Amino acid sequence: MFLGLALPLLGLSALVSAQQSAPQSTQQPTQHSAQQSTQQSRSELTMRALLAPQQEATLSSRMEGTLDELAVSLGATVAEGDVLARFDCRIEQARVNVANTELGVARLNSQAKDRLRRLDAVGDLEVALARAEVDKAQSALNLAAVQRDRCTLKAPFAGRIAAVHVKPFQTMAAGTPIADLVGDGPLKVRLNAPSAHLSELGEGQPVSLDVSETGKRYAATLSAVSARIDAVAQTVELEARLDQAHDELMPGMTGRATLVAEAPATEDSDEGTP
Repeated sequence: MFLGLALPLLGLSALVSAQQSAPQSTQQPTQHSAQQSTQQSRSELTMRALLAPQQEATLSSRMEGTLDELAVSLGATVAEGDVLARFDCRIEQARVNVANTELGVARLNSQAKDRLRRLDAVGDLEVALARAEVDKAQSALNLAAVQRDRCTLKAPFAGRIAAVHVKPFQTMAAGTPIADLVGDGPLKVRLNAPSAHLSELGEGQPVSLDVSETGKRYAATLSAVSARIDAVAQTVELEARLDQAHDELMPGMTGRATLVAEAPATEDSDEGTP
């Protein structure tokens, strides 16, 4: 009799024990899947990096002529407005002198017409034509002055001379490169990331930069994402700004950049189900 009662009690005890252990067994896979999902949402992108200046320009001749003075050399530091080169401008200056003389003659003629008009010796038309000649002469003088100013090449911004393409007393055509000017401001980092990670990239993400020439690591921040994808290489161009200025860094240095990409958040398909 006792044996018959013991068997049902043992079965009931096993059932209760299985029900109590069931939530624990289901909870562990849930925690493991959450950790795995977090790891999958973060991915490290490593790509080639190139340091480039914020401002750079190839300064060219704006006129045809002979270079009379070359005031810069390779690596020289220049300030904004400094004279870099000067052409032989004797012809251009002579044109300015001629235009200035013609303006003086036109003004004298206009003044004479005004006096004659007060005496009713000439009509209004002659006075108006004389004044128009003054305006015409003034415009000719302005044009000659602009052409003369092209003889002097000035630095559009502060920086250093990265290359010199001409020599003193060289005769050249308009558009001939004279010097390369690199701005001395903060550098930017140019990157190319796989376009498949475009949705994971955004301004403000931290970037770790390892520069080959210095052997050091620098901190930067992603500042721009291109609006165009290279269809052939399947990459998107990025720009990052260094968090601090470093005197040892120069434009043209290369290295490796590492960026932690964040995958966009997705809603759980089981959310809201009982």
